[in-house]
Amino acid sequence: MPISQMVAPHLPYLRRFARALSGSQASGDAYALAALEVLVADPTRLDLNLEPRTALFKVFLRVWASLGEPKTVPNGAPRRADRADDVNSSQTADERLDALTPRPRVAFVLNAIEGLSDEQIAQVLDVPIEEARALLREAGVELARDIATDILIIEDEPLIAMDLQSVVEALGHRVSGVARTHSAAVTAAAQHRPGLILADVQLADGSSGIDAVNEMLETFNVPVIFVTAFPERLLTGLRPEPTFVVSKPFRADMLQAVVSQALFFKQDSFVRPDASAFSARREA
Repeated sequence: MPISQMVAPHLPYLRRFARALSGSQASGDAYALAALEVLVADPTRLDLNLEPRTALFKVFLRVWASLGEPKTVPNGAPRRADRADDVNSSQTADERLDALTPRPRVAFVLNAIEGLSDEQIAQVLDVPIEEARALLREAGVELARDIATDILIIEDEPLIAMDLQSVVEALGHRVSGVARTHSAAVTAAAQHRPGLILADVQLADGSSGIDAVNEMLETFNVPVIFVTAFPERLLTGLRPEPTFVVSKPFRADMLQAVVSQALFFKQDSFVRPDASAFSARREA
């Protein structure tokens, strides 16, 4: 297959990636065009052993490094639309992203915006996978300095709840409470109004974490991450689903990355799940 046909479906993602890194449509598109010109001049730069989008991003980052990252957004250049309301009212989402140091910012954008796995990020950056994960952790820590918040944990297993608390506190967040049942979770949320919720779906008394979350969302908006051993019951593609779902057993670095994503993009990315559909599957 010709290189042009191979990369053509991924050009919109290349432009999105370039704009996220550069901070503007104009400069992002200019960098994307420069990468394509390099590729046209020398098609062998595209690593055919990689998935095409991953290979294209790898070429782009080499061009980005060779040309030098723009220090400021050109006057009059259109900014990207913010993905969410501010978590910290003094900063926009763009400003929080721009504040990250370069390599962690690249890793964060590849993961949070482009949806690349740890392995794909390592391939794009041409580093070992552990280094890619370390960059994601660093990005999470840097973001947490600006978006640190109170977190409510809804989890009926004490050891798992302790693990969750340790993970989020390592990022600089505060745990406002740990609830084991629907009623306890709703009460804790009403008392403390957390900035983020980590929720299991099946709780100690047989109640539903989904029902608890939906009840909370009737009174205030908050990002939610479901941490569950049964992600397939939430991610069926047949109904509205939550954006942020982490499978048990979870890796600490993965959960930290998702926490940072959820807070960075905040409320625009949460869709209430259908609790009745989950209950029907659980009873089946």
